Amino acid sequence: MVTVRRDRQRGGWVLNCDLWLPAPIGRVFEFFSDAFQLEAITPPWLRFRVITPAPIEIEEGTRIDYRLRLRGIPVRWRSAISVWQPPYRFVDEQLAGPYRLWRHEHTFVSERGGTRCADEVHYDVPGGRLVNWLIVQRDVETIFRYRAERLRELFPSDEAAANRERAPAGAEDSAGRGNSAGR
Repeated sequence: MVTVRRDRQRGGWVLNCDLWLPAPIGRVFEFFSDAFQLEAITPPWLRFRVITPAPIEIEEGTRIDYRLRLRGIPVRWRSAISVWQPPYRFVDEQLAGPYRLWRHEHTFVSERGGTRCADEVHYDVPGGRLVNWLIVQRDVETIFRYRAERLRELFPSDEAAANRERAPAGAEDSAGRGNSAGR
């Protein structure tokens, strides 16, 4: 579930996204520890690329550079890891990029044989409420919904994985997406 609300104390907005994955916390955190995995969970229309050379050793203070397109406009983004507490939590903060403020806290909790992943993003934008309402809020909600869908695909439940394997090539799932088996 993805929600956005006004942050009355600090200004700006807060996005929350909560997702349960049927995988152990160590495996989930390892995935998020690889900055290049962001490319796999970011919508293709953003043309998101990590431009910091590999390998990137993530720890407090690590800086990572990205390139992407926002509504067709090329943008560079630099973030820093300000908190690193494997396998439970980390925070990345924008140092340079399109937002006035971007602080993204990722938390991971072992729960029901899997991992609860929670994202809390504090953000603010140039142009304030109007720009957020017209453009940004809808975009960040769409991005985080896409991300949750991709994570569910990358960490499928045993039942979902079995259903994908049984479905004939070209079959559609309940959302109308074609099965990529056999392609």
